[in-house]
Amino acid sequence: MNMRPRIQEMVDKFHKKMAEDPEAREEVTVFKKTVNIDLGTEAYSMRLENAEIKDFRDGLLDEADIYLKSTPENMAALIDGSLRPTKAFITKKVTVKGNIQDILKLKHLF
Repeated sequence: MNMRPRIQEMVDKFHKKMAEDPEAREEVTVFKKTVNIDLGTEAYSMRLENAEIKDFRDGLLDEADIYLKSTPENMAALIDGSLRPTKAFITKKVTVKGNIQDILKLKHLF
């Protein structure tokens, strides 16, 4: 399962929200974070800077502020809403490393 198109949709959704919601844009403008998404069979990374997701690409960065690890199937379920983030975290279907405040702040922007 290739999750790149689904994650790209999330990136596009984020950019649309930033363009349409000045309050959300102001809230996230101060963020400068790197993100790794490790799905086992596929991996992606990106940078969040100035309320934009930049450099979305295949592969992991050597170091990242936020590191998400899961499977393509669980990531797809998170995106389509059939798996709730809290349940995924509690059941260890998704593990996240990083500053919890950063993670929670970014979560509500998608």
